[in-house]
Amino acid sequence: MEKVVAVAAGATRLAICSPSLAEVDFRTSVKMSGFFNVSRLRSLQPIKALEESATASVVQESAAISGNNLCQNSTVAKSTNILWHKNSVDKRDRQQLLQQKGCVIWITGLSGSGKSTLACALSQALHWRGKLTYILDGDNCRHGLNRDLSFKAEDRVENIRRIGEVAKLFADAGVICIACLISPYRKDRDACRSMLPEGDFIEMFMDVPLQVCEARDPKGLYKLAREGKLKGFTGIDDPYEPPLNCEIVLKQTGDDCPSPADMVETVVSYLDENGFLRA
Repeated sequence: MEKVVAVAAGATRLAICSPSLAEVDFRTSVKMSGFFNVSRLRSLQPIKALEESATASVVQESAAISGNNLCQNSTVAKSTNILWHKNSVDKRDRQQLLQQKGCVIWITGLSGSGKSTLACALSQALHWRGKLTYILDGDNCRHGLNRDLSFKAEDRVENIRRIGEVAKLFADAGVICIACLISPYRKDRDACRSMLPEGDFIEMFMDVPLQVCEARDPKGLYKLAREGKLKGFTGIDDPYEPPLNCEIVLKQTGDDCPSPADMVETVVSYLDENGFLRA
């Protein structure tokens, strides 16, 4: 059985709704035996659901082609006449497949506060638990996605916006996305929070004193900034605005520094208690 769903503007969309061999065999056995095999009926439910979902998707596409949805076209920033296309497989389906809930863990703090170290340790711990994660490291993103951006204020805003948008896509895919970058300005972090559903943005502040970060200076950047060779460096001649209402604070005072394992345990406990480690 073949059904032509829509023909518009010279374009033809064809939906194939042929019964599977298993379904034909099942129908035959029902006619011959006179009763339903419940277990086999249940096994066919995914097949029927898949067919219905595929047909609905084709009808939706056909409506868009025929112009029935043109009234929903919108303008976003410099993009005009765009239409959001709804997929038949949504976030809930992906989360069910992964047995976890997609979210963004946004690790912010001064350079040298341990953001990348924690991100890697957390990703590994969740991997061992069978959970899918992806790290968006600030420096790594500047190797590709944001290679055209400088460290000027306006470029920093765009840097955060792009990473926020990518993180949102990972979360929508059902992935636990770990973004680790200085992100010094509060309004930029809040803008990223606003991109996601409430509760899916987990802001984590690495509350480490400037003198401790400067003593570590893993990249030698504080030394360059103090010598005047690096302008606009956060914490020296550019401000860092700490979060006011973040979900997690990992604080270090003096020489009392929690181990990466202890910090990871704090974060994993938060994720578990808030239902992110199950669908």
